[in-house]
Amino acid sequence: MRIIAGSRKGHKLHDFEGMDIRPTTDRVKESIFNLIQEYIPDASCLDLFGGSGALSFEALSRGAKSCVCVDIDQRSINVIKKNDEALGLDGLTIVREDAMQFLKKTEKKFSVIFLDPPYNKGFIAPVMSAVCDRDILSDDGIIMLESDFSDEHSEFSGLEIIKQRKYGRSFVTIYRKG
Repeated sequence: MRIIAGSRKGHKLHDFEGMDIRPTTDRVKESIFNLIQEYIPDASCLDLFGGSGALSFEALSRGAKSCVCVDIDQRSINVIKKNDEALGLDGLTIVREDAMQFLKKTEKKFSVIFLDPPYNKGFIAPVMSAVCDRDILSDDGIIMLESDFSDEHSEFSGLEIIKQRKYGRSFVTIYRKG
């Protein structure tokens, strides 16, 4: 894994060793950022299932103002911290917390929300509903959802689909308020 573009282009990211983790591949990450690049400069981002922090770091490297990276797993938090130290980018906040608990508490609005939850665990509908119910997406903001089932990428009340792509096993949908 590496940073694809921006101020830290080419920088290799620390990854998980021997863990049952499915990081977003560089190819898929590059495609995602090609879809959403216009939303990244000066963005306030939320990376709700942070993993290694790769989406957060890519966004910051490309000019996002800030990113809150949330994950419940201490191993993920450790990898995110290692990457943060190695990259030296400003604007990252690391939060060790359950995604739903974070959504229930946050008062902040985000212009870009990255949702790349563990596949097949039933996170998508509850998280999307919580994002809408809590109104944490800014009026001109977007949500990037990645999973492996196209049927999980359906319409959600208050959101409209603006882009969809399939990359091998990964299915990506970009939503905005509508």
